[in-house]
Parts: sequence; C-alpha cells; structure tokens
Amino acid sequence: MTGLLLARDADFLWMMGEDGCAAPHGLVLAEGGIEQAPVLDMLRGIAAEVAREFGDGAWIITDSGEAVGLISFIKTPDADGAAEIGYGVAASRRGRGYAARAVVALVARLRDEGRLRALTAATATHNVASQKVLIRAGFEQTGARHDAEDGDMITWRLGLK
Repeated sequence: MTGLLLARDADFLWMMGEDGCAAPHGLVLAEGGIEQAPVLDMLRGIAAEVAREFGDGAWIITDSGEAVGLISFIKTPDADGAAEIGYGVAASRRGRGYAARAVVALVARLRDEGRLRALTAATATHNVASQKVLIRAGFEQTGARHDAEDGDMITWRLGLK
C-alpha cells in the first residue's frame, strides 16, 4: 500500500547516506536510492524553506516498508494560494504507479486541510509518464514554458476548492 510519510531534515540525510542517520519508521531505501545526493540536498533546502514559511512540504513515498520516492512543494505557495509540486520515484521502482498514487493522496490531504486554493506542476514535454500521472489526478494543462535546466515544459493546474 502506497503511503506518504512526512520527510524531515534527518530523513533527507538518511536518503543521502549520511553516517549515523536512522531510517524513519524502520524504512529501507529502494534499490539504488531515490535520487542522487546533490538533488536530495537541494530538495532538503527547499523543504526547509517551505516548512519555515508554510508548514509541511515534503513527503517520502512509501510502499511495504520501503522508501520508493519523494513528493514535495518545490516553492512556497503564492499570494493566490497555489503551490507547485514535484515528485520522483526511484529508478528501480518506476512504472508501478507510485507517483500516481502519491499525487492523488497528496491532493486528498491538501483538499482536507483547505489551506491552498490550487496545485500546479510542470513536466518535460517528453515525460509522457509524468503527464499521465497528473492527468489521472485531475490536473489540466495550462500552457508551456522553457526552463534553462529542464528544457521545454508543459504547465499544469488543479483547483482544490
């Protein structure tokens, strides 16, 4: 059963392989890890910023005692109450529906909380799997943009209220 577990600072250190960091709730890391340490460290910084300004902002995607991915806000919510999310699944665990179930679970959680008006996301134009995840969760395509690091992107939005 796919679940979401709040990712705290120490959890990011554990995922990066820092010595002396205990696994949250006895989790084991998916084969090959979730992501490379520099990316996890960047996400750790974003999660800390979001936590200071908004509250919880990153969750470990779990399945049967294994950490298989991450889902998080990638910046603090804007003045209109919209927050952008990002997600990723360990390469060894892709194609199993984890991202789709995590996005649906996060949407449900955020609707129940009622603090946000909308979620946004962006996917690379060639990342059809991620586009399908957002479509299944009810997101609608809103446009396109170019990102210096990620190239051509499709933008998405989902109203929560």
